[in-house]
Amino acid sequence: MKLQRKNGLRATALGALAVSGALVLTACGSDNNSDTSGGSATKATAGSSAVCEGAKGQLLASGSSAQKNAMDLWVKNYMATCSGVEVNYKSSSSGEGIVAFNQGTVGFAGSDSALKPEEVADSKKICTGGGQGINLPMVGGPIAIGYHLEGVDSLVLDAPTLAKIFNNEIKNWNDAAIKKLNPDAKLPNKPIQAFHRSEDSGTTQNLGKYLSATAPSVWKYEPEKKWPAPGGQAASGSAGVATQVKQVDGAIGYFELSYAVSQKISTVKIDTGAGTPVEATSENASTAIAAAKIKGTGKDLALGLDYTTKAAGAYPIVLVTYEIACDKGNKPDTLATVKSFLAYTSSADGQKVLADAGYAPIPAEINAKVRETVASLS
Repeated sequence: MKLQRKNGLRATALGALAVSGALVLTACGSDNNSDTSGGSATKATAGSSAVCEGAKGQLLASGSSAQKNAMDLWVKNYMATCSGVEVNYKSSSSGEGIVAFNQGTVGFAGSDSALKPEEVADSKKICTGGGQGINLPMVGGPIAIGYHLEGVDSLVLDAPTLAKIFNNEIKNWNDAAIKKLNPDAKLPNKPIQAFHRSEDSGTTQNLGKYLSATAPSVWKYEPEKKWPAPGGQAASGSAGVATQVKQVDGAIGYFELSYAVSQKISTVKIDTGAGTPVEATSENASTAIAAAKIKGTGKDLALGLDYTTKAAGAYPIVLVTYEIACDKGNKPDTLATVKSFLAYTSSADGQKVLADAGYAPIPAEINAKVRETVASLS
């Protein structure tokens, strides 16, 4: 818990900086690529890894709310370095981001899950010259299971119990299954208030992948972006779910760790069978993500994650957020800015800020391929 509090303090400080440089988010109905500086941006901050040459005007992007806190930091740092460039990232959902990308209204999209075959097919209408949308892993991190239960400061759950809670089969906090995992906790006779995302969400899909892989006898749903289970209460975005968990005694929900540390929400430790329950931390998520394999082909860098890991210190409920761009056939008026911005986010400096904000940097071997691919975008 000391590590979580330390990360929380650092994340709060960084979050304050991000808020101080808050963006005016614009609608994604059309691109406005006017060059507000009258020319290409120039490198403004010595020592920054952002490469600003050719970047200009306004770049619109949208999608995953899971990476919002990371994106706020990236945009703030990048715009401080590359004068004359405005990056507007609309935090909505992975589904909305992919739709916007395939409608050609944004330069890139953020998604917590890789493009489906039909979404790749749709992208070929936007990515000209035989190009298509590809997945660039940029942000990793744990999906924290946050809870609010007065008098309970530490809580352990395993996959079957968690699946039964979200499947509306376990309805009270003093259920025998929860007691067995927490023999020393004073669990109240109180109804469980389970919250889930109301809109299509890659975070929902990644949680579903974990539950279906580790508790298939309980969680019999296909991992999709739309919440599949009965019961529970819906809230909009990771921020909405976190807010409800923060406010409601007896609540439980799922969201990225950055929301838990910034709002000081207690998180569940997961009993994976490793011997010691694993806490949701950036370090523990990195341990799990490091075992990921690239399953995409060509320039596509979609990853395969092992949700059933029992490795010591590996937090299993993880996600990787991708930036979606065309491998070739990007719009000429935003190509240079897309490459410049994604070159920064995948740089050593860009990845370094992630851990302090409750995220996990992409493993070095995979990130090297991301940088190479970003440089080749055309």
